[in-house]
Amino acid sequence: MPSRKPLLPESARRTAAWCGVLLLVAGVAAVAVWLCVALKAAVSPVLLALLGTALLGPVHRWLTDHRVNRSLAAVLTCAALVAVVGGAGYVVVTALIDTGDQIVASLKDTAQWVIDHFDVGGAADPDDLADNLRGFVEKFGASAAGGLLTGLSLLATLVATAVLALLLTFFFLRDSHRAAHLAHVVAPRGTGDLVEAMGRRAFEAVQGFMRGTTFIALIDAVCITVGLLILRVPGAVGLGALVFVGAYIPYLGAFASGAVSVLVALADRGFAIALWALGVVLAVQVLEGHVLQPVIQSRTVQMHPAAILIALTAGASVAGLLGMLLAVPFCAAVFGVIGELRRGRAGLEGTDVG
Repeated sequence: MPSRKPLLPESARRTAAWCGVLLLVAGVAAVAVWLCVALKAAVSPVLLALLGTALLGPVHRWLTDHRVNRSLAAVLTCAALVAVVGGAGYVVVTALIDTGDQIVASLKDTAQWVIDHFDVGGAADPDDLADNLRGFVEKFGASAAGGLLTGLSLLATLVATAVLALLLTFFFLRDSHRAAHLAHVVAPRGTGDLVEAMGRRAFEAVQGFMRGTTFIALIDAVCITVGLLILRVPGAVGLGALVFVGAYIPYLGAFASGAVSVLVALADRGFAIALWALGVVLAVQVLEGHVLQPVIQSRTVQMHPAAILIALTAGASVAGLLGMLLAVPFCAAVFGVIGELRRGRAGLEGTDVG
């Protein structure tokens, strides 16, 4: 009996199979994103706690290596986290409040300088722009607050999220040595080692990203602040604080904070000083891109700039600013898992060949 001829050629069947796999992966990812958005009140503290654990894990290990009880080490580490985050937040907010009016005035002068020197016809007056912006902020604040009760509810939600994230960080640090056992418990039979390896690699990627980004952000902020102080640009400390905060959003944060620094220098100190400020910003960015990132983050997952920008856009569309902050660490973890899977598959193929 002659064999039946396939309805579709081999290439079409392979394409259909890959399309089915892609649709399945996209469907699972869409459901996962929907669940995260629907349960954001519970998911956000967990993700923030994982970032805090990744950043402070070495401190906890150092304390336990010096024979400090794990619970006490976790308490001390969380206390250090509160002190550092609270102190950094106080410095950043204070610097921005002290120099905010000066920065806004310089930006308004920049707008007037552009109108005067480039003869922009029909341009709005900077004072009108400032008034419109102030009215927009007031309307946005009124709609966002929605009254005293809504404002108090928002504040209570933020406090509850922060407290829950801190408590989860404590438990994650204290019980981190049980993560490997938990991976073997929840994984299907025979896949415990693979799940443990993937989890370990993902956490190492996030850990490297958080530590490297924090260190790079500190160096960038110090260098740019020193440069702006030498150039006597007003609000140098506040602009440096803006650089530090913006560094946690790759590319976009550095571009925005650097542009604000150059515009303030242009408005207050003139075109020549603005060029020097631009040179300082570009020099720091070159130092970051060619020296700091390759050296500090050489052991973490390296992602293409296009992948980072896509991740930032997707994170912003899903969860706004919080999504932008979490998008790149999440992608680093995903790339780490993919790399571990590829290494495991290569090892299996090597064993089969042998």
